[in-house]
Amino acid sequence: MTDNAYIADQFSLLSKLMDIHGGNSFKSKSYAAAAFNIEKLTGPLNEVPAEKLSSLKGIGDSAAKKITEILETGKLQALEDLILATPPGVLEMLNIKGLGPKKIATVWKEMEIESLGELLYACEENRLLLYKGFGEKTQANVKEAIEYYLQNQGSFLYAEIEALYPNIKGYLEKCFGADAVAVTGNYRRQDNTIDALEFVIGKPTETIKPVFQTAQPPELLQESDDTLVYKLKNGLRLHLHTGIASLPQKLFLTTGPASFTQDFQKQFPNSVLHDAAGNDDTAVFSKAGLPYIPPCLRDIPGIIDRARNNALPTLIQANDIRGIIHSHSNWSDGSNTIEEMAKVCIDKGYEYLVISDHSKSAFYANGLQEERIREQHRYVDELNARFAPFTIFKSIECDILNDGNLDYSNELLSTFDLVIASVHSNLKMTEEKAMMRLLNAINNPYTTILGHMTGRLLLSRRGYPVDHTQVIEACAANDVVIELNAHPRRLDIDWSWIDHALAKQVMISIDPDAHSIEGYDDCKYGVLAAQKGGLTREKNLSSFSLDAFRHFISERRKKKRI
Repeated sequence: MTDNAYIADQFSLLSKLMDIHGGNSFKSKSYAAAAFNIEKLTGPLNEVPAEKLSSLKGIGDSAAKKITEILETGKLQALEDLILATPPGVLEMLNIKGLGPKKIATVWKEMEIESLGELLYACEENRLLLYKGFGEKTQANVKEAIEYYLQNQGSFLYAEIEALYPNIKGYLEKCFGADAVAVTGNYRRQDNTIDALEFVIGKPTETIKPVFQTAQPPELLQESDDTLVYKLKNGLRLHLHTGIASLPQKLFLTTGPASFTQDFQKQFPNSVLHDAAGNDDTAVFSKAGLPYIPPCLRDIPGIIDRARNNALPTLIQANDIRGIIHSHSNWSDGSNTIEEMAKVCIDKGYEYLVISDHSKSAFYANGLQEERIREQHRYVDELNARFAPFTIFKSIECDILNDGNLDYSNELLSTFDLVIASVHSNLKMTEEKAMMRLLNAINNPYTTILGHMTGRLLLSRRGYPVDHTQVIEACAANDVVIELNAHPRRLDIDWSWIDHALAKQVMISIDPDAHSIEGYDDCKYGVLAAQKGGLTREKNLSSFSLDAFRHFISERRKKKRI
């Protein structure tokens, strides 16, 4: 698929490999610039006449020729040649945070290391300290990043599995019948990341196994009387729980987690499981005299007792989101104009949009200087006059600086309807440093929402260490809302802390952090994560109606006297 993203990736990789191989630095930088500019294009390159490609911003004659080559052949020969000349393990190093092309060149050419395993071993022996550009801290960070990377190979984001799930489920149902197939495991529980996609198949192993013995069969990792585990071509493990035993019983036990099923079995007799009938596990709870506990809630400690006391929450649903909070326009690093973003919101039935471009310290994201803020506010006023009653609220994603101060003066912050405070710089810090920054920002009277609390990126960056309890208590004391950033790579605050936040009367806000209109759809991943934490629509800020949202802002200003 030769869309803009694919073409940009080809140029970006070409630039990095040229640097690793010591190629022409001018050409390398020009290809990196081309990748950056291609990502920013709003229209597909395959619709641009070949003779006009070189006239696009940041695209010279050389890049234009290579774009044409990619569009015509689906590949870039110069890149293919470099890939062939690069050991696979060296290519894999590009996935490691903290290892740029120059450091990788040193690792490969000077250290003569060609795999991540060798590099990890070299870190453990402090060998990196002998080379220019590698200090003790860098070595420790590289070691940690490699360990984290290797640990998560074969793990996927929930959103990635969701894209694969319909085809896999459809294939299994076609082979064995819809009544004999049920999804289970951590995908059914809506976990943020998935190690294996699990299904209960109501057929014996000997019936199922021949179906996978095709011309290009997946790798069989495990086999027993009641289990088949395959590794698919994309690295995903497909775990099939087989056999003709009671489907409700097997589905209940394999959905898990183990702590939940063990607690349940301690409290209720075995007959509850053995006598349950049907195509799902609802009968298990009925026989136990309990309301049905949705799979997403089964990770919460003590959830069985809550069910016994009829205290299960009415979980938030995707259609409960009434407005888009936390979005970026082309005034900073977003793809769309504010007008385009507003129109799509209206088309999707949202009542309001909170525009929150980056603040000035985020120079890499074209953060807004003071004069541009005033210009944007005038523009928003014009749009609000046109689109009423739909409302665009003036906000900013304000950088939390190294000392915990926000990026603008309080005088300027007072011109916004609300402020989202987030850490974007110097993420490698101690818990003491992180907490100082976060607590200072939370104490600022203009901070309305704390954005992506830990700065984590699932499966690639742990995030800085945070004392969640202390942060939640500070937010409670200062009437600060905690964001559940709905981007499927963030989902930050983690769902496991939502229950504690709600107990402290802290509001959550499911926000897409949208950098394009397509990003609005990420709200559903935030909702799925929020359901695991027991969030209700009443406790979610982005579920407020327009009038309720206005009232929230007004009352908070009065309370803060700002």
